[in-house]
Amino acid sequence: MPTIDALSERLTEYLDPQQIRQVRRAYFYAEQAHEGQRRKSGEAYVTHPLAAASILSTMHMDHQSLMAAMLHDVIEDTEVSYDGVCSQFGESVADIVDGVSKLTHLEFETKAEAQASNFQKMVLAMAEDIRVILVKLADRLHNMRTLGAMRPDKQRRIAKETLDIYAPIAGRLGMRDVQIELEDLAFQAHYPMRAKYIRRAVVQARGQRKDVISSIQDTINQRLRQEGLNGTVTGREKHLYSIYNKMKSQNKSFAEIMDVFAFRVVTDNVDDCYRVLGAVHNLYKPVLNRFKDYIAIPKSNGYQSLHTDLFGARDITIEVQIRTKEMDAVASQGVAEHSHYKTYGDSDSAVGSYKRARKWVQGLLEMQQRAGNSMEFIESVKEDLFPDEVYVFTPQGRILELPAGSTPVDFAYAVHTDIGNSCVSCRVDRRLAPLSQALENGQTVEIITTPSAQPNMAWLNFVMTGKARTAIRHFLKNQQRHESIDLGRRLLNQFLSKYGANVKDVDNRKLQELLDEAEFKSLDDLLEDIGMGNRQAYVVARRVRPEAEDGAEEQRESPLAIKGTEGMVLQYAKCCRPIPGDEIIGHISAGKGLVIHRTACRNIGYLRDDPDKCIYLEWYDELKDEFVADLSCEVESHRGIIAELATMATSMGADLLQIDIDDHEGKLAKVNMELQVSDRIHLARVMKKIRALKTVNRIVRK
Repeated sequence: MPTIDALSERLTEYLDPQQIRQVRRAYFYAEQAHEGQRRKSGEAYVTHPLAAASILSTMHMDHQSLMAAMLHDVIEDTEVSYDGVCSQFGESVADIVDGVSKLTHLEFETKAEAQASNFQKMVLAMAEDIRVILVKLADRLHNMRTLGAMRPDKQRRIAKETLDIYAPIAGRLGMRDVQIELEDLAFQAHYPMRAKYIRRAVVQARGQRKDVISSIQDTINQRLRQEGLNGTVTGREKHLYSIYNKMKSQNKSFAEIMDVFAFRVVTDNVDDCYRVLGAVHNLYKPVLNRFKDYIAIPKSNGYQSLHTDLFGARDITIEVQIRTKEMDAVASQGVAEHSHYKTYGDSDSAVGSYKRARKWVQGLLEMQQRAGNSMEFIESVKEDLFPDEVYVFTPQGRILELPAGSTPVDFAYAVHTDIGNSCVSCRVDRRLAPLSQALENGQTVEIITTPSAQPNMAWLNFVMTGKARTAIRHFLKNQQRHESIDLGRRLLNQFLSKYGANVKDVDNRKLQELLDEAEFKSLDDLLEDIGMGNRQAYVVARRVRPEAEDGAEEQRESPLAIKGTEGMVLQYAKCCRPIPGDEIIGHISAGKGLVIHRTACRNIGYLRDDPDKCIYLEWYDELKDEFVADLSCEVESHRGIIAELATMATSMGADLLQIDIDDHEGKLAKVNMELQVSDRIHLARVMKKIRALKTVNRIVRK
């Protein structure tokens, strides 16, 4: 176990004596605050914050981060308050400690909602100071190292949480060393038997591969010396969780994964990186389409390197990564390498990593503000923690980084939320393309917009980024709310018309009583509830109607006009497919809004005679929408009959959505057709045209 003296000795490498004294003072303060407390393993509790601070010291983090690591549990687990920490160690340290303290209940053993809510708090704390998540990752890493003291069921819960959230966040911040250790420790805790067998196989394979690796390494070193290039060549070993993931996702055997030999070359400057690339390409043949330049176009977490795959001797596949020393440090420590919190040095790679991390956190904040609830937010974040990216261009040449599998809709929302909301189509490499098409590296994407456009619910089936998903849901929820309020007002007005009144005439005292009883803040909330079918309009009308004057009689309600633009809160019943011209009736379905049937529909029969549950409707005079109608035809079967029926339908301006032959009886066949028509008159014309065919014996509307 580390000691405070050993840590102080290590800190002399990069902190001045005054800063080291402050770190030691924070340790002794924590030791006193946690006096008498023990960990599950039996050790004094203060060993944990000391170990977390030691982990941060290996990243050369600043003294305030180390002090916050020492104190990260005092607010949560002792009598010490935020003000106490602030008065002793300053506001910056107290804010980091407070930010980390709010996250301590983020465990799977708590309710999912509580977990998601705490995750939101973490994002808000990260937005204030990104060191909050660095301290939390150090805290989690030491907890994972000492997880063996926990019960097996709790080990699995914490391990799953680490794999789902903390390891991906470490990767997203570019902290690869922390990510790899978290993944391997969590893998061993969650899948102990699988980890055991893979580890055993790796040890065995390591002995068999030793000579091959040494031979390739010597050959590359020799070529670099011949070319007069400086570079340190090392063999890279895949970690357990990476091997397991590749075996699972790529459906490959262990032998196939281990057949690839990986090497890393670290040089002095960017110019040498490209010279080394040329040298290794002269030495071994490169694999087509397996070269990636992350120096010119860094990954979203700031990672920079050249990647190339080569065919070596004896049919061996070789992976080579080439980078500078600065890039290597950033690849290992990511945002923790940034000099913003350090007293020495500076590097473009580290600054770039920090800026990208801040941009990602700002993106999380935007998603958090738009998300409907904490559960929706955490799901969006999980979807956004992608390890792979595609790089696409705007028509102006700007590069955008998107998760692998992203579509033009994701691209549109990445440019701006308003662009996504008004997107109607796109061009990929100057050709029209579907909005659901997966984008590839190097493509140029142009989004075509129109002010009247709006997001489609179907987009949620294929978008990949959390930003796009959250923005679409946010728009649709707002749209649904507006439509629900409008429908709720119309329904309430209809039932109030029985009493010769409308929403403006309601008894305010009665209305307020109803709002208080239902815990609604405003009349709009009540109208939305009515429009969504969660509350019956006739019940509300009776509660809030104005006092009847003497001799006043109830009036007959007027039918509600259907405009066809009610959108998400109005549905046409599929059992009878009503179209303009039909006599219609509606009923309110909880959570769905108004469902419209034909008056003669058998499925509405049991409600038809109940005026409080059924609403008499009429079509608005000017409807421009198209509606679906089902036809059933009895025809004399012969070759080309389907084509004839389709031609007749389309010749009358009806869109044919579906056509199929249901069953045969000798030469007779039953054909079902699904058409889009404007109204009942249009449908009658289509039916008359089809009926004129000699082979059609009978045609009826379903």
